[in-house]
This record gives sequence, structure tokens and C-alpha cells, in this order.
Amino acid sequence: MGCRSEPETGRTLHSRSRLFSWLLFDYANTSFSVMIVTFVFPLYFKNIICQGDPSGDALWGAGVSISMLAVAIVSPFLGAAADQSGSRKRFLFIFTLMSVLATALLSFSGPGWVMAALLLFIVANIGFEGGQVFYDAYLPDIASSRSIGRVSGYGYAMGYLGALSILLLLYPLLRGGVVPENIPSLQLSFFGVALFFALFASPIFLVMRDRPARDRSRPDFARAAREVRYTVMHIMQYPDLARFLMAFFFYNDAILTIIAFASIYAQNTLGFTASELMVFFMLVQTTAILGSVVFGIITDRIGPKRTIVLTLLIWFLVIIMAIMTTGKSLFFATGLLAGLSMGSSQAASRSMMARLTPKKHVTEFFGFYDGTFGKASAILGPVLFGFISSQAGDQRIALGSLLVFFLLGLLLILPVRSGSARPETQDM
Repeated sequence: MGCRSEPETGRTLHSRSRLFSWLLFDYANTSFSVMIVTFVFPLYFKNIICQGDPSGDALWGAGVSISMLAVAIVSPFLGAAADQSGSRKRFLFIFTLMSVLATALLSFSGPGWVMAALLLFIVANIGFEGGQVFYDAYLPDIASSRSIGRVSGYGYAMGYLGALSILLLLYPLLRGGVVPENIPSLQLSFFGVALFFALFASPIFLVMRDRPARDRSRPDFARAAREVRYTVMHIMQYPDLARFLMAFFFYNDAILTIIAFASIYAQNTLGFTASELMVFFMLVQTTAILGSVVFGIITDRIGPKRTIVLTLLIWFLVIIMAIMTTGKSLFFATGLLAGLSMGSSQAASRSMMARLTPKKHVTEFFGFYDGTFGKASAILGPVLFGFISSQAGDQRIALGSLLVFFLLGLLLILPVRSGSARPETQDM
């Protein structure tokens, strides 16, 4: 017993350090998501860089779509190359460095920097979204089958905690609003995001180790392309995985659209001020933390499929409440419920994917999950929402259309057997 206690303790400490570094990465990169994609930089791009020109909306939408499309196309190929060569951490580092450097350069952007700022944002968002593929693929390696729901939930909770932290940390720079008089403070806030991202992402590159490579060669992208084509052709051999990915495509489409238009809806339809939006997003992050942790535990108790179904029913309620809301107070309550379901549905979905994915192809399959299906849905939803809103002249009608996406996701996931396939036993 005495001889084995020391190495076992060493392995336990190493496992804990790997888990903590993995969680810290989520804490780090969500600061980019809330500040650059969701809240501050979109307003800065439209009001400051484009100086309020109506074309700013179209350019911003194009930038988001281009970056998402790029990740959707390349993620499965890069995932296959990473699995083949055992270089997952190297790819994660490259994409993270892209995002951090491009975000830091955004701190120099100002009025008239339209194309330069748009290009930097596209590079930064490709780095952020592309890195997420390799980050998520570590989940089956650091969590057991019995704890995968909790660990996924803890990851999302840390992410939302990171978002809340960066908002609180940068509040002195943001309280002046997104106005020309506050440009120096806003520019400094973008550099702060880059520094925050780099600092808290660093431990994962020092602690995490890749699984052994299938071969010792350098990444062969031609071979990776052949493997991806093989995966696409034979994905129906995994019917539950295929159904889940289709379900995920539709309900994630609706969730990402809600995230993308939450601030615009609150400001344009309900008349929220910049300060009220700041408080609103902080409250949403708080309940998202709670939802990620609580529903992560629930996922391990009742399974990811039942948890996803439960969260989709909550999303139905969120949409109906938002449509019926006429005052700010009720919309704050709706936002709290949305945060709860947002954290829980994302954590349970990642757990579901990890359960259905063969370990031999884990990064490649997560490339389809995060990249092809996740990012492609981020292209379709906002475009459709914007089209319906412009044609109908009412954002409430556009919001109501998202109920169809949640319904399709619910119907598609009901036949999925979450326990029918385990990564340890399946292989291509």
C-alpha cells in the first residue's frame, strides 16, 4: 500500500491540474465571446468605426457569417489531422494565438477603420471558434463516463463566470457608453480582453498532454480530407449520432440567434439603455453559471438526452415570455430564465456528443459538432431572423419563428438513444 500511494497521489494531482487548466480555458475565452462577439464590439463597430452608417449592420453580419463559414468548412479537416498526428494542443495554441493577437490589434481601431477592423474581427473569431473544437475534444479524456455531465457543466459555468468577471473588471472603462467621447477607454477594454484571454488560457498549454498519435508523421491534410470524406459517407453507421447532430443543428440555431440579437432586441424593441444592458448581461451570466452547474449534475443523474429535452421546454417558455413582454422588468426575468437554459442546454449537448463519439475520431467528430453543425447554424439563424424582422417590421414575429427551430430539435432528439453507443467501444 505504501509503495503505491505516492504514484496514485501523483496521478490524482495531475488529473486535477488537467481538469483545472481545462476549466480555466473556458474562463478565459468566454471573455472574448461576451465582449467582442455579443456585447461591446458590435456596438463599437456600428456606432464608432462605421460612424452610425446603416451599412454597418450588413458589414457586421457579413463578418460574423464569413468567420463562422470558414470554421465550419475547415474544422473537420483540422480535427482529423489533429487525431492522426496527435497534435491537438498545437492546433489549439495556434487558434488561440490568432484570436488573442487580432483582439489586441482591435484596440487600435477607430472611426474609418471599417475593412481593417472587420478583417481583424474575422481572424479573431476564427481563432476563437476554431480553438473551441480542439478544446471541447479534450472532454472525453479528462472526465469519466459517470462524471462527463458535471465536468461539461463546470466548464460552461467557468465560462460564464469569466464573462461576468470581464464585465465587472472592465466596467470602469465601459460605463461611459459606446460613444465617440469614450473611444480611448473602449480601445483599452479590447486590449484588456486580449490580456485576460492570454493569461487564463496559458495553463492548458503547460499542463495538458495529447493522446498518443495514430502515427508519428506530421499532419497530412490530404489524408485528413480522405478521412473526413469517409466519415461523412459512413456517418449513418452511427444513427443516434446523426440524429443528435441534426437536432443540435436546429435548436442550437435558435439559441445562437437569441444570443446574437438579445442586445438589439432589448434596445430596439424595449428601449434598454447602455447601463441597463450592462446589468442585464451580468444577470444573464449569473444564472447561466447556476444552470451549467445544476444541470451538469442533473445530466449525470438522468442522462444528457432527458436534460436537453427539459432545457428545450424551458426555451419554449423563454420565447413565449419574450414575445409577450412589454416592460423591462419582465424582460429581466425572461433573461434570467434564458441564462439558466442557455448554460444547461450547451453543457448537456457537449456531454451528449462526448457519449456518442468514438474515441479514435474524437477531435474529428467534435469538428463536425462545433464546426460544421455549430457554426453553420450560426450562419442560418441570424440571417433568417433579420429577414423576417425586416419584412414583417416587428422583431417579435421574428422571435416567434424560432419556436419552429426548437420544435424541430425536440422532435429529432426524442428517438436518440444516448446510452446506445460509447466512445470506448465504437470505432470506424
